[in-house]
Amino acid sequence: MGLPVEKTELTGVKKQKKRYFRKHEDLYEVLQKIKLWPSRSGTLHGIRTITRKGAFIEFVTHCGNKVRIKNSKTSRVSRWLRNKWYVRACSQCKVPGWKLEKFSSTSFQ
Repeated sequence: MGLPVEKTELTGVKKQKKRYFRKHEDLYEVLQKIKLWPSRSGTLHGIRTITRKGAFIEFVTHCGNKVRIKNSKTSRVSRWLRNKWYVRACSQCKVPGWKLEKFSSTSFQ
């Protein structure tokens, strides 16, 4: 499942379409679509399940961590996801390479 591809008429070369998310979208909506969470240490985890509980979001990562965070548009997590900041992917979550490429090519506008 790759990115959508667009073929140009003049060159005949296929180029990938960019994916866009709204910049200040609700954090729950972004996490539900991307299924990735950057921890404070810079490790990018994959999300297994996610639920909304009032003003908070509870989710379980693939490595078994249970996390409860506040649903905020201007939080550290929102900022890191918009700017695509992370140090490395979690070795226990085993985030696939295609998902990291798709995440890095996504634009927030």
